[in-house]
Amino acid sequence: MSRPKNSGITGLQPAGAPAAPIAPGVTWPSAGGTGALSGPVLTGTVLEVRDLCVQYATDAGTVTAVDRVSFDLDAGEFLGIVGESGCGKSTLLFGIAQLLSPPAAITGGSVSFKGASLVGMTDKQLAVLRWKDMSVVMQSAMNALNPVKSIGAQFKDAMRAHGVRSSAQIAGRSAEVLRMVGIDPEHLKSYPHQLSGGMRQRSMIAMALLFTPDLVIMDEPTSALDVVAQRSLMVQVKELQEQLGFAVIFVTHDMSLVSHFSDRLMVMYAGQVAELGATRQVFDSPLHPYSAGLLDAFPSIRGPRVPLTGIPGRPPDLARLPDGCRFAPRCPKVMAACTARPPDLYQVDGVLVRCVLHSGAVSDD
Repeated sequence: MSRPKNSGITGLQPAGAPAAPIAPGVTWPSAGGTGALSGPVLTGTVLEVRDLCVQYATDAGTVTAVDRVSFDLDAGEFLGIVGESGCGKSTLLFGIAQLLSPPAAITGGSVSFKGASLVGMTDKQLAVLRWKDMSVVMQSAMNALNPVKSIGAQFKDAMRAHGVRSSAQIAGRSAEVLRMVGIDPEHLKSYPHQLSGGMRQRSMIAMALLFTPDLVIMDEPTSALDVVAQRSLMVQVKELQEQLGFAVIFVTHDMSLVSHFSDRLMVMYAGQVAELGATRQVFDSPLHPYSAGLLDAFPSIRGPRVPLTGIPGRPPDLARLPDGCRFAPRCPKVMAACTARPPDLYQVDGVLVRCVLHSGAVSDD
C-alpha cells in the first residue's frame, strides 16, 4: 500500500527550539496486519496520525510535549512505543484517543481513525466510537476501574452505553471476555480491590474487548506487574490480537518487553520520533544513538557478560530545548553538525531516523 508523502511541516510553531521537518521524499512505512477477524476482515490503514502536536500551558508559557509526530497503523498491526519518562509517549496516546484535559491540548496536526477525523469531535461523537471501535487500557487498572462497582457492573455499564439491553446477552458476553483473558467468570462479582494486579489488568483488557474493537491503545499496562506476570500478559495480548485481528498501540519503558510482540517500534525522545521501523530491524541494527543507548541499558540473558552502559545525563527541559538535535548533549557521537540545526527524519532501508549521521541516506531528496 502506498503512503502519503510528507514534504514538510506546516502550522504550529512550538515553544522552544523549532522542530525539524520530515525530509522531502520520506513516506511512512507500515508493517501490515496479519491477524484474522472472527467477522468481516478490516484491511488497510486503520489510523493515520499526521504532524500531531500537543502543548501544555504553563505559567512560563507553552511547552510542546508531542512535536509533529506522524505514523500510520494498519489493521491487525502491533506498534510499540518506547522511551524514557517524559518523552511524550502517554501524552501522544491521550492525544490520539482524545482524552486530553487542560492544561494539555492538541494545537496542530490530525488524527484520522478509519477515515474519520477525531480531532474536534464532540464528546457525544467520541462516545459512539469508544469501547465499540476503539478502546484504551490505562496504566493503572486500580485507578481506572471504579472501586465501588463490581467488574460485572462496569462491563454492564459499557455495554448498555452502546445499546445492549438484554441481561442475558450482557452476562454471556461479560463471561466470555473474562474467559478470553484467563479469568473465571465468577470474578464478575468481585470488586477491583479483591483482585490481584495481574487480574485487574486482565479485567481492563477484557473490558476493552467487549465489542471487539478495531484499535486497542495500551498505556504501560504491565508497569505494576512482576516480570513473570508481564510476559504472561503480553503473550495473552498477542494471542488475542492474532485471534480477533485488532490493531494495538502499546506504550512501555521496557524495549525488551515488546521485542517479540510488536511488528514495528517507535522510539521517542523529547516529544519527537527518534526512530521508527520494523521491530526486529531496530533491535538488530539501531540507527539512532539513543535507540542504541536504550538497548545497551538492558542486560542480555545470552552471550558474554558486558557492562551496562546506560545513557549519561538526562532528557532536556522541554521549555528550554538545546540548539539543533535534542539528544546532542547526551550523544556519544555528537559533532558540530548536530547543534547547527534540528535534524530531519531520514529514511534508511525502510526505517525513519532523526539523526544527521544518516543525512545522506534519503534517496528521493
